[in-house]
Amino acid sequence: MHTKTLVSGALAGDCFSPDYATARARFLLAAARAGARLDTFTNDAVKGPDGGVLTTDVAVLGPADAARALLVISATHGPEGFVGSAAQIALLDHLATSSTALDVRVVLVHAVNPWGFAHTVRTTENGVDLNRNFIEWSRGVPANPLYPELHALLFPPDWRPEAGSAATNAACDAWIESHGRARYVDATSKGQYTHPDGFHYGGTQREWSNRTLEAIVERHLATVRKIALIDWHTGLGERGEPFFLCFNERAGAAWQRACAWWGQDRIETRGGFGGVDRPAYTGLLFDGVQRFAPEAEVTGAVIEFGTLPNDEMRHALQIERHLKRSPDLSPAERERMREQVADAFSPASLAWQRSVLTHAIQIQQAALGGLHHWD
Repeated sequence: MHTKTLVSGALAGDCFSPDYATARARFLLAAARAGARLDTFTNDAVKGPDGGVLTTDVAVLGPADAARALLVISATHGPEGFVGSAAQIALLDHLATSSTALDVRVVLVHAVNPWGFAHTVRTTENGVDLNRNFIEWSRGVPANPLYPELHALLFPPDWRPEAGSAATNAACDAWIESHGRARYVDATSKGQYTHPDGFHYGGTQREWSNRTLEAIVERHLATVRKIALIDWHTGLGERGEPFFLCFNERAGAAWQRACAWWGQDRIETRGGFGGVDRPAYTGLLFDGVQRFAPEAEVTGAVIEFGTLPNDEMRHALQIERHLKRSPDLSPAERERMREQVADAFSPASLAWQRSVLTHAIQIQQAALGGLHHWD
């Protein structure tokens, strides 16, 4: 795709959507234009905010017997799906006009967490962070012994959006002063399985979206032996810029491959967490894909786009939790807070959307190019 189209406001407007229903409709149209094969999984247990059906839609292109594939996933965290959807639509539109026949498979999983996408909530319908739900459940849940203490600081009983942040910030700062930022970042971010009303709760069993992704991998990637994986997210990093979290073994062959595709400076960055190493994440979707495709090599990353400073993002997460725990909110209050959460994870700024889409298209193209040369 030519550079001059990458920064087009019209392109951003065509790819970004105001809600899940529009995003789904645009994705399906783009898939049809590209001649993709479609596979739809319906979550029959839940509905959208308007009572509509909620689905995870899969667009598949390229040879059915291909040994290499690009797997792109959107909406692992609901409101972050607007970026992932836009990136997938842009890729489909590029493939629709390309004169080069695909020699790899492309599998685009649109809205892997459709309930969260439709309701502008990061979690699934059960209040679970899907990106902490892919543990091996037969082995029991991972321990996070520091989280209960921090939960009490982050969510005091009288917390309110308009007054709670100053006190919460002071309490957390004091804890960090005593215990260190590295332990705070790890405990609050890596995943916890004890507090359903807290940050990054991984649940008590596999979610519908977890099981659906396994079915997708088994159905569409069974013959594949080399997978390039992109899981689109927002929230970490500099505003409008990509931030890479590669979960391949550091310095191993897949890690080096990711460096070659996307740049060593991006893959090996240690930024994004306030000057400390990234958390020891548990139950990642990345882990799930590796487990669901045991015969394949997987090279890939969670790719974030920055939106707000860390403290403001924490406040947005607290507001989201307050929304779920406060049934007495007036409709006006609820809508105002929901808009705050949505803007924290997918800003309406056209400049931000242009920057994000430019990077996303280039990142997907680099992965496709890397697949062609993967020995």
